[in-house]
Amino acid sequence: MNREELKKIIRGAIVTMPTPFDDDFNVDIARMSDITKWWVEQGLGTSKAPLKVAAAMGEGPDLSDDEWPHLLRTVVNAAPGKNVICAIQVKNTLATIEDAKKAQDLGAVGLQIDLPFLHHSNQDDLVRFYTDISDKIDIGIMIYNTHWFCQNPVAEYLNADTMLRLKDAEHVTAIKWSVPEGEDYDSMTKFSDEFNVIDNSGQHVRCFKNGGAGYISSLIPVYPAYDLEILDLLENGKYEEAQAKEDVVNGALAEWNRKTHAKSGGYRQGKGLMAALGRPVGPPRPPTLPCDENEIAEAKPILEKLGWS
Repeated sequence: MNREELKKIIRGAIVTMPTPFDDDFNVDIARMSDITKWWVEQGLGTSKAPLKVAAAMGEGPDLSDDEWPHLLRTVVNAAPGKNVICAIQVKNTLATIEDAKKAQDLGAVGLQIDLPFLHHSNQDDLVRFYTDISDKIDIGIMIYNTHWFCQNPVAEYLNADTMLRLKDAEHVTAIKWSVPEGEDYDSMTKFSDEFNVIDNSGQHVRCFKNGGAGYISSLIPVYPAYDLEILDLLENGKYEEAQAKEDVVNGALAEWNRKTHAKSGGYRQGKGLMAALGRPVGPPRPPTLPCDENEIAEAKPILEKLGWS
């Protein structure tokens, strides 16, 4: 596929799928299949909301090189004909190409690929890295601009001018966009007509006003209808209405999120909210703690008041 074809499917409210684990912290393949089918029934896996496997919020960095291919295969089989993106973990160029080809062979239509931050890359390195991968595959690349992991974020993040240098890397399709402190978020307007810009900073309205094409939400796996509505408003330019609805939900969950984050880090909240709605996907892997019965019980009336079920 070429970039224009790929831009039609790597966009929208990206669904970061949690990875189900059993009580012994093994990947629960059966549960992954079942919950994927439920997400598809709710309207996910389309060009409005592609499914993303093994990303950070899905505990992808905690998966072994033997586990993530089985997880991806399970999702592809449970969601036939749907758009599935696979997150590739940080490695050197050669190893990343190997993983990218494996994900492509398993049915992914796109990849999320972090910056090679362990290499403390300069801008020329970043161009070579993503171009070399693009040249070896036929599916899309969504760059994950992980500047917070960089030793020198301003020097090492993929900036707008460098994004323009990737115009000839045919399979570079999108970028999860945020910038280090002091840098210009709005510089995305330099390239938003060429690449799909996916907001990764909670500034969904700002992104769409700048020509963006999507955003990352931690809530779409919990209650898909909410983010599908937000996306529809954004795509139709109803920015004030979209922001107002987001403010209501964010405000309702703010104190619960604060308390649960104080107890343990990681991405426990999404799994806790899913459990509160009767759709558990197991615990996170340690050292992160699962949400306990009290935390789940506290979430239930909040979600009920929002009308989520």
